[in-house]
Amino acid sequence: MEERQTTIDGERLPLSPMFTVLATENPIEYEGTYPLPEAQLDRFLMKILIDYPAENEEAEIVARWDAGFNSRRLEQIQVQPLQDPAAIAKCRFEVREMRMESGVQKYIVDIVRRTRSHPTILYGASPRASVALLLCSKALAAIRGREFPTPDDVRDVSTPVLRHRLALRAEAELDGATADAVISDIIKTVEVPR
Repeated sequence: MEERQTTIDGERLPLSPMFTVLATENPIEYEGTYPLPEAQLDRFLMKILIDYPAENEEAEIVARWDAGFNSRRLEQIQVQPLQDPAAIAKCRFEVREMRMESGVQKYIVDIVRRTRSHPTILYGASPRASVALLLCSKALAAIRGREFPTPDDVRDVSTPVLRHRLALRAEAELDGATADAVISDIIKTVEVPR
C-alpha cells in the first residue's frame, strides 16, 4: 500500500495515483482469516466503526430490498462515476498544501507521543500516525469549509486515526479498557493550543 505498487510473479506493477484500499473487518468470526500485523495496520489511514443502523433505517433497508433494490446494480440508485478523476488529485493537493499553525502541529505530536507513555498502552502510535493525524485534520478542515485546521479538527479525527495503531496491555483489556476510551483520556490531558 505504501509503495503504491504491487508485485505479481516477481514483476512490479505501479498502481494508479487514484488507487485506494478500503477494507472491512468482521470482529465476530475469524475462521479462515488472520489478523493483520501491527505494521500493516499502521498503513491504514483510519479505522471507522460502523454500528448497526437505527430501527427506522433498518426498516428502510428492508422496504427498499422488498421493492427490488439490489446492491449489485448501482445504476438503480443513480450512482455515477466521477466525471473528472483529476478532481480527486486536485483535492488531495489542496489538502496537502493547506497550512497548519505550529501550535496545532505540536498538539498532534503531543497526542501521538502521549500514546507511547500511557500506562494502559503496550505500544503506542508511530510517527506515521502523526502524519495521518495531520492529513486527516487538514481534510476535515477543508470539508468544514475552512482554509486551516484547528485543534477541534485534530480532536475530532484522533480516535479513527489512532484506534487501530494502539495495543493495550492485557491487564487493561481485562479491566475493560478500550483504545477509544484511552484516546479520549489522552486528549483530555494534552494541552490545547490557543
